[in-house]
Amino acid sequence: MRLPRVLPVLPAIAVIALLGLPIGPGGEGGAGPADAVSALMVLYCGIRLVRDRRRPLSRTAAVILGLPVVGLAIAATGAATPGAGISGMGRYLQIFVLVPAAVLLLIRHRGDFRVLAWSFVGLALWQGAIGVHQFLTGTGASYQGQEIRAVGTFGAQDVMGMATVVCFGLICAVGLALGTTAVRQRAVAACCGLALLVPLALSFSRGAWIATAVTCSVQLVLAGMRRALKVGAVVAALGVILVGGFGVGSAMLQERVNSITQVTDAPDQSVTDRYTMWAAAVDMWREQPLTGVGLKGFPEHRDAHASLALSAGSDTEGAGAAFRKQPLLSPHNMYLLILAEQGLIGLLALAGGWLALVVCGLRGLARVRLSGQALDCGLVACGLLVWQLTDFMYADIGGPSTVLTAVCFGLAAWWGLVGSGPRESVPLPPPVPARAEEAAAR
Repeated sequence: MRLPRVLPVLPAIAVIALLGLPIGPGGEGGAGPADAVSALMVLYCGIRLVRDRRRPLSRTAAVILGLPVVGLAIAATGAATPGAGISGMGRYLQIFVLVPAAVLLLIRHRGDFRVLAWSFVGLALWQGAIGVHQFLTGTGASYQGQEIRAVGTFGAQDVMGMATVVCFGLICAVGLALGTTAVRQRAVAACCGLALLVPLALSFSRGAWIATAVTCSVQLVLAGMRRALKVGAVVAALGVILVGGFGVGSAMLQERVNSITQVTDAPDQSVTDRYTMWAAAVDMWREQPLTGVGLKGFPEHRDAHASLALSAGSDTEGAGAAFRKQPLLSPHNMYLLILAEQGLIGLLALAGGWLALVVCGLRGLARVRLSGQALDCGLVACGLLVWQLTDFMYADIGGPSTVLTAVCFGLAAWWGLVGSGPRESVPLPPPVPARAEEAAAR
């Protein structure tokens, strides 16, 4: 692949690639190199917009991407301190407004979209390979007394990081395999998707498993019911073979899978903590139903609303890090976190924008299907969006991998608002030479 071909989306590729770097043991999960590059990407797009003096976004795109700002501004004023309000608002703007808009502006056509999709697959294969090595060598994060949990380069302090990256890569691979017309590309994407099932299983992440199963099922249905039945049967057979070949690992996987159906009968402490924090978030919202308790207000109000069933924190160890008690500072449910800190106004603004992207993405996919074009970009965009919105029921933003969420929203926004149209527009054209500008002015 030639460099000039990928040069326009190179900043987004750099954001994805930097998440393959190792994170120091004991890190607190703050801003990393990928976040810094994402900020530079936003700055670059802003400079281009000012210099070109044009409005690149349609009115619909501006409303959908800018809608969360209303709720964030109100919630920031209700924060406990000005610093908490500013930092919280900056993080939300980065993930749900600025970076998605920058990604939308950088993508020129579906070829650029496919390059970013394959970048997700490449990062997932890299992190997944590290995770499988951690399981086989006993150098992963601690799980049931053994250091076998696959976490990639994210370490024990962010056990969901590798699972998230692998899920994004798997969804991109499935979309490329189902919607691409080129036989070789479909075969490569299918092989990558099957390979990523192994590190996903070894992440022992129940939320990631559920979200991936839901998303892949949606992608198969959108690609066609006949193909969905065939692929589902093949994946089920391969899953039985792969899990059966893990030996002692298969027993742990089976126990982890069974625990999904036992969350109400005999929940473990992690599930009890999650239910307790969910109840605390709902209680906070009842006190301030419209505006919430303010950005970053959940940790401060948690103890006043949580029951005694809540533990002091979760135990983390392994993958090069010493044992530590990690505090529970969020409800691990994005919708409840927004409801508690931003109230109904913030939830309607954010979730309303996400729902609009889903509708636009599905409409675009139907439009492309009728025109007989390849469905890969639509399946990838809709799949990433469905996975993220499903995973938000069990997780929220936080950790180094969160910047990938912003890139995913950018891909979904481009597809639903630009890429699925009859003609793909180029929001940011190449810069006009200075002499040509002078001649035009004359």
